[in-house]
Amino acid sequence: MTLTINDVVAAGQAYSNRHKMPSNSSASRTGTMASRKTAFPKTLIDIHIDNHFSSKVYTSGSPISGHVTITPQRDVYFDTFQIVLMGVTKTRVEAVGMPVESTHIFLKMAMPIPQSEYPVPRVFETGVPYTFPFNFVVPYHLTISSCNHATDSGLVHEAHTCLPPTMGDWPKDDLAPDMAQVEYSIKARIFREGENPSVPIKIVEESTPIRILPASAEQPPLNITKEDRAYTMSKTKSVRKKLFSGKVGKVTATAIQPEAVHLTPDGLAISDTTAQVMLNFDPVSPDVTPPKVTAISGKIIATTHYASGPITSFPNLGSTYEMGGVDRRNQFSTSVSLFNTTLDKFKWTQYLTPERRDSGYSSDSQCSDGNNNTNTNNKAASSSSPLCHRATLQVPVKLPLGKKTFIPTFHSCIASRTYALSLSVVVGSGSTATTLTVTVPLQVAAELDGQKGMGLPDFETAVEEAQADEHLRPRMLSLPAVEFQHSGDLPGYASLVGAQRRRATAN
Repeated sequence: MTLTINDVVAAGQAYSNRHKMPSNSSASRTGTMASRKTAFPKTLIDIHIDNHFSSKVYTSGSPISGHVTITPQRDVYFDTFQIVLMGVTKTRVEAVGMPVESTHIFLKMAMPIPQSEYPVPRVFETGVPYTFPFNFVVPYHLTISSCNHATDSGLVHEAHTCLPPTMGDWPKDDLAPDMAQVEYSIKARIFREGENPSVPIKIVEESTPIRILPASAEQPPLNITKEDRAYTMSKTKSVRKKLFSGKVGKVTATAIQPEAVHLTPDGLAISDTTAQVMLNFDPVSPDVTPPKVTAISGKIIATTHYASGPITSFPNLGSTYEMGGVDRRNQFSTSVSLFNTTLDKFKWTQYLTPERRDSGYSSDSQCSDGNNNTNTNNKAASSSSPLCHRATLQVPVKLPLGKKTFIPTFHSCIASRTYALSLSVVVGSGSTATTLTVTVPLQVAAELDGQKGMGLPDFETAVEEAQADEHLRPRMLSLPAVEFQHSGDLPGYASLVGAQRRRATAN
């Protein structure tokens, strides 16, 4: 039998009519779902922060005030209500089988709420608004107990008790991975006591995120050694005149750590710094012409270190820079290009080697690259030539805030952010060109808002001020005893003994 399209359509309509659900069944199901939604209506909590806007940045000493309004949609029986300023670090480290997520609450400031502010009995009644004010001040330091794990040195523990900046929640890319975040927020929470009084049950919670850029002081330059694989302070390479010709000498590039760059308290501007690269060319013979230095380029490398367990050392130094370990340490690095400059007016300066000066040659200056790690190579290269050539490059460095967000350098218990400045110097041209790349630490600090004051002093400063106050405290002077007032001579042993006997007889 041959079926037409009309036959197929008619059969489909008949099947649909036979299996169609009654309209009252559909209505009852909709009513059941609606009743489930309205069985436990949500308690509305509104957190209002005074003079707050979405892009506002708070810093050390900034006040954060406002109020929380609770509007229950049903009666809420409770025991405790909290308003807290909370700081949390979250990390996720990929492990075998499944990722390991860690959370570290390093800041938890609770707003004291007087008992008189609570309703009696402890019930938030339906439709009645309740308002609780709050007032916080962003601290300059964390408490000592915020870092309660073992560390390799007191410097690491001190760094862990400094506030970290917000990471992973900026309008512009802050060069952080999704696996490591630092969050600040104002939280309002309603608790009810459960079977275990020490573990209350959280009924309702509302949160408003904020961004904090804490002030940080510029730290001394790092003492970089060969064990610190994250950095390369000096690099030496051989120079050839032609591709298949012999070596005509060695060129060494040595850099020093530049001064820190400073963010303004709002994070909208940043200062410049200057990188210095010292070049040293040691020819194999005096008649060798030094190579041309044609270009220099630079980039900043942002490295986010994170772990599932406590980090006991500075993750950017020493052998701990390697990933792995019992704390499942990991890192994420990304770079931003800063400049690529062609050097048209580069000039070498010729000097005598130190060995030739000792043997009778005279000169106003000597050749030295200022780095002890390359002295052996320099001696080997310059042993056949009494001359060497030296030059210094001063390179201005400016971070592009228009494209990226550079948060301050910080170290915390399970996450850190460090920066390195990579400088590449091109020596020679064509097929014989060689590139020397040095990588030096760069600190990003945040300025203290002058309107906020200096806050509380640290422990060492407080001790020094207390000692100074004790030293300068005026002493109470008293007149000498009557028996010693008859002359200006100092009392002798016999006089003291006699005075003691007279006082004993009087008693």
